[in-house]
Amino acid sequence: MMNIGQTPLSQTTFAVIDLETSGGSPKFGAGITEIGVVKVRGGTVLGTFQSFVDPGHALPHFITQLTGITDEMLLSAPFIDEVLPTLFEFLGSAEETVVVAHNAPFDLSFLKAAALTHKYPWPNYQTVDTARLARAVLDRDEVINCKLGTLAEFFNARTSPTHRALDDALATVDVLHGIIERLAGHDVWSFEEMRNFPSKKRRAKRLISE
Repeated sequence: MMNIGQTPLSQTTFAVIDLETSGGSPKFGAGITEIGVVKVRGGTVLGTFQSFVDPGHALPHFITQLTGITDEMLLSAPFIDEVLPTLFEFLGSAEETVVVAHNAPFDLSFLKAAALTHKYPWPNYQTVDTARLARAVLDRDEVINCKLGTLAEFFNARTSPTHRALDDALATVDVLHGIIERLAGHDVWSFEEMRNFPSKKRRAKRLISE
């Protein structure tokens, strides 16, 4: 079995995921309304996944204003327990796929909560947060913040974020590739090196300031 941590980035399979939700946290009853995933390896798109999801309740008005998703659009959508098996099949096993998201703790909190509620075992995926990585590889004089829209513009992403799941996943793919190019300048070539880079950068800064 391949050790995914030692896999060269050019050979690592990334599943870049984005969710739209009905609120800010599954702890307060918010649910997933849309899932978009782009699977890539070596700069090549291997496939895409997109599905609306019925969250089981009406959408707050501000969510519809933000995303453009309406209750009517979700009338015939499946519930999350119907989507999870297909999603996991698309993502692949934890031994072969790295899951990527922008502000990953947010997206993963919803997916893990849904898996727990519906008694689906959560695959122990290695994960990458492009927001965290961007803060490590970009200087403050390059970008004013590490929001997805800012980074998509900085890296000349082919798709602009729209608060729709697949568009935002596609934008995150280009941000990920831009970050990987930057990491090459730091002699980072494997997934394990990429995963550890933010912590390594923080330690180096502490040593300089001491």
